Amino acid sequence: PVTLIVDGASGYVMREIGVDLVLVGADRILRDGTVFNKIGTYNLAIIAKEHGVPFYSVAPTSTFDLKSSREDVIIEQRNPAEITEIKGIRIAPKGINVLNPAFDMTPPEYLSGILTEKGILRPPLKDSIAKLFGL
Repeated sequence: PVTLIVDGASGYVMREIGVDLVLVGADRILRDGTVFNKIGTYNLAIIAKEHGVPFYSVAPTSTFDLKSSREDVIIEQRNPAEITEIKGIRIAPKGINVLNPAFDMTPPEYLSGILTEKGILRPPLKDSIAKLFGL
């Protein structure tokens, strides 16, 4: 069975109830196994590691970026109004600084593996990725 929870409950659920496995997507995966995905992925990876829960990214091989480094990837910043307003009504003080990143970076040491249409890539991910792509 599968249970849907809000992301903020992940630590509680892993500690109090137990979780067998965490699966996340990926918007970009670098040659070293670094995963860029929606904001909150890194937090979830840290919590999973703390509780000994396997953490996998699921992505097609077209998601891999074998040329870019972590420093090359620019994290998109979303519209501040997404978190300062609801239906056009301001809910945050005027003039407050807003940081609203769309993505975050999960280092490869937090991943148990990467699931692709070609199979499961296991740590060390940089070696598995190199083998997959013949590098």
